[in-house]
Amino acid sequence: MSKKITVVNTEISIISVDEQDFISLTDMANGKEGESRAADIIKNWLRNRYTLEFLGTWELIHNPKFKVVEFDHFKTQAGLPSFVLSVSEWVDKTNAIGIISKKGKYGGTYAHKDIAFEFGSAISVPFKLYLINEFQRLKEEEQKQLGWNAKRELAKLNYHIHTDAIRKKLIPKELTIAQISIIYASEADVLNVALFGITAKQWRESNPSLKGNIRDYASINELICLSNMENINALFINEGLVQRERLLKLNAIAIQQIKILTEVENRKLLK
Repeated sequence: MSKKITVVNTEISIISVDEQDFISLTDMANGKEGESRAADIIKNWLRNRYTLEFLGTWELIHNPKFKVVEFDHFKTQAGLPSFVLSVSEWVDKTNAIGIISKKGKYGGTYAHKDIAFEFGSAISVPFKLYLINEFQRLKEEEQKQLGWNAKRELAKLNYHIHTDAIRKKLIPKELTIAQISIIYASEADVLNVALFGITAKQWRESNPSLKGNIRDYASINELICLSNMENINALFINEGLVQRERLLKLNAIAIQQIKILTEVENRKLLK
């Protein structure tokens, strides 16, 4: 699976190779004005002595299996009018890992981000700077998403604590499976009503075009609060508090926690 960024009206693919980001040099080359063949741009870039020194140094730092003798051979030929070097030849002869050729849906020449940024100079200096800026923006968005997912998983884990308390304290053995599911749904709605002000059913009826459930569209602050409330409700259940009393207490807790989290978030934005 690839990700996409847009740099100077050029869509550029990014793939993961051994958990490292590799950026499409082919897509980058397609953004160079006045040039029709991306492959030629990449080949001309590889012929340059400075490029080979950069690639070789990168491999020496990151690749213990890099073949230095073959690299030295290419370096002595670099810059000569007759010297031509393809990506596949560079990889095959030196065992390089920083640049690769792919076939299929996401076909083309890809390079580790360090090398791709350097290749950006072959397009233009502004292009290189915009590429770095857009790539950094993508990584920041990914970190935010990771944070949201982590909190969503935390809410799921606490959900098991919550349902275990329901099973032990609120569900008599005589109930049928159908009746048990109704009680679970009812307890989940205690949290929904306390935090969101509506039940899961009311949310679905109000949002028929949306997939998932009310919690899939919650903010990070709401998910943090929900995670806390699941633990607190489990404690209330174990203490024997009736549902109505728990609902009132949880609503007050939700109001207080969301207010605090919002104030903390606003202070961060002001810094």
